[in-house]
Amino acid sequence: MDFTRFPNRWLDRARGVAKRPGLRHTLKIFAVVAVAGFGAWLGIAVSGGVRSPVGPVEVGMSVRPDWGGQTVVDVHPLGTLLFNSHDSPFRLRVTLENINQDQARSMIEDPKLADRLPGLIEENLRDGIGHLIVRSVLYALAGALIAGLVVFRRVKTALLAMLTAAVAMTGTGVVTAATFRPESLVEPRYTGLLTGAPSLVGSAESIVTRFESYRVQLAKLVSNVSQLYDTVSELPVYDADPNSIRVLHVSDIHINPIAWNLIRSISTQFKVNLIVDTGDLTDHGTGPEDGFVEEIGKLGVPYVFIRGNHDSRGTARAVAGQKNAVVLDDRTATVGGLRIYGLGDPRFTPDKSVAVDSDPASLLAFGRRHAVKLPPPAPADDSDSAGIDLVAVHDPTYGRGFSGTTPIVLAGHAHARSTEILPSGTRIFVQGSTGGAGLRALEHAEPTPVTASVLYFDKETRRLEAWDDITLGGLGQQSVQIQRHVEPQPGRTISPEPSATPSPTGATEPTETPDAG
Repeated sequence: MDFTRFPNRWLDRARGVAKRPGLRHTLKIFAVVAVAGFGAWLGIAVSGGVRSPVGPVEVGMSVRPDWGGQTVVDVHPLGTLLFNSHDSPFRLRVTLENINQDQARSMIEDPKLADRLPGLIEENLRDGIGHLIVRSVLYALAGALIAGLVVFRRVKTALLAMLTAAVAMTGTGVVTAATFRPESLVEPRYTGLLTGAPSLVGSAESIVTRFESYRVQLAKLVSNVSQLYDTVSELPVYDADPNSIRVLHVSDIHINPIAWNLIRSISTQFKVNLIVDTGDLTDHGTGPEDGFVEEIGKLGVPYVFIRGNHDSRGTARAVAGQKNAVVLDDRTATVGGLRIYGLGDPRFTPDKSVAVDSDPASLLAFGRRHAVKLPPPAPADDSDSAGIDLVAVHDPTYGRGFSGTTPIVLAGHAHARSTEILPSGTRIFVQGSTGGAGLRALEHAEPTPVTASVLYFDKETRRLEAWDDITLGGLGQQSVQIQRHVEPQPGRTISPEPSATPSPTGATEPTETPDAG
């Protein structure tokens, strides 16, 4: 048997099949469709999308072939939100590119223009999506035509490929319209830092159901964000000795990136020497949240960090990796001319496998156990003393355990600013939320204000002289308030508590209803 003839037999059969008129025509149609699809896909891929103004915000919009049929909103640096909005084979991606400061400022100054903002945004979105569709279709048709010319080298066949792409895109548009699901807005999927949702963001459904009420206030929302960029630069500065030590106290940022703009602006305009963060920088203390702390390294001043009950030890290590960061957890460091002792929160709330002991008596005892290790407080006229100038903790409950060991205790946790002088003479500061309680603030009818304070210490005595409380209205508001306070007795004597159980006296200045986080 001659086996060498088998390959020739198969080749002859293949040639015979190819010569059949019906099959040859089918193969040609298949080739045209494949080339048209590839060319259209390549054309859309290189189209680059469009950049369109949406009110004072510039967004980028692009489409890409994708069998998943999703809409992706990029919320940098937090991650992305994915909506299963349609079934057609393309993905719509929306990214925030820039904020037009001039237009935003005009809306702040002109209420009539601000009232027109919701309608303007809807018009801008329609125009942007219209331009995106036109651009994508033109690039897809051009891609199909060029691919047809390259593969078939015949103008007629190339035009047929372009017509095929046009029919396919028309069908895609019909399928998109038929399968569009508006209800997908209440069922997003999160990536990046947003993977902890809905506990991180809050109930998406409750946020969406309130959209209409927020739509009316949309101009104010934009105005508030703009003020974080611009208005802070016009805040008055306390007329203190130029040699005073200026400390910016922030707390409970809860991975809200807006806080970094506020911190950066205040640090520059108030010429602060250091920043003290009393915890809850993150929401879940997870690895993906570690990237959020990289902004610390760009601030240009020392950043003292105290771990909160939402910050893991991994979070503390990520902060410590920043060149200007000082993480204090049961230790003392001299930063910016002040001797600061810091103690991290003993709890880690997100760890549901570990029981959380938040009993006030236990927390107070926790603070006292560490307070006894500190040296006695320095007299106001003894600048060479090794006493602690400032104690930083997260929860004021155990911060009270340091009464009588230091002139000042800084804390957070309550999301409500307050201050009082304890019987020992120690003043305890409780900061509000510099992140406006995080993204979950969108759930509340009255969102949490964004707060921070600048404290002024005498360089020689290292005692507090005055402080400025800065409050920006929460989402849906556009108020900016600065309240200045002068310490009535900066040189007062600090002594141990007169009784075992502290009984705070003195002026208390709460500004918000507590909402601990």
